[in-house]
Amino acid sequence: MNPAELARRVGASLPEVILVRDEVTAVAERGELLVALQGLREDPDLRLDFLSCVTATDWPERLPRFWLAYELYSLEHRHRLRVKVGLAGEDAVVPSVTELFPTADWLEREVYDFYGIVFEGHPDLRRILLPEGWEGWPLRKTEELGGVNTRYRDGAFIPPVDRRIT
Repeated sequence: MNPAELARRVGASLPEVILVRDEVTAVAERGELLVALQGLREDPDLRLDFLSCVTATDWPERLPRFWLAYELYSLEHRHRLRVKVGLAGEDAVVPSVTELFPTADWLEREVYDFYGIVFEGHPDLRRILLPEGWEGWPLRKTEELGGVNTRYRDGAFIPPVDRRIT
């Protein structure tokens, strides 16, 4: 199925579909995310059965502040689709998709670790790359541009790049 046909087909179930540079992106509401992803996975013409990536962007000056992106792929039909969900900054919670796509387990944990977005119903939502005691969300745009303070277990401390003495 070519990208234009994929966009038309997905547009039958999701109202906002964008086709740019042969990449298809659909926008789903948070409350309809699980139903939308299940439909995309089970539709025999689409069979978007592999979740290859979950990521986020932070736009603190916009509404919604966060955008989650789910990258789906059909192993059978060999086409791709991106599904995006917008989240308000003060309500950065979305249902976990681990029941539908087991690969979401660690992908959601990484987004939680770096952005602080909560995946409701996740079986083990905790930090995956940063230490358990880490404060803050390093990929949020509210962090300093020079980086974040880095503390190691042995007591070593490295300040952000813009505050290091040379």
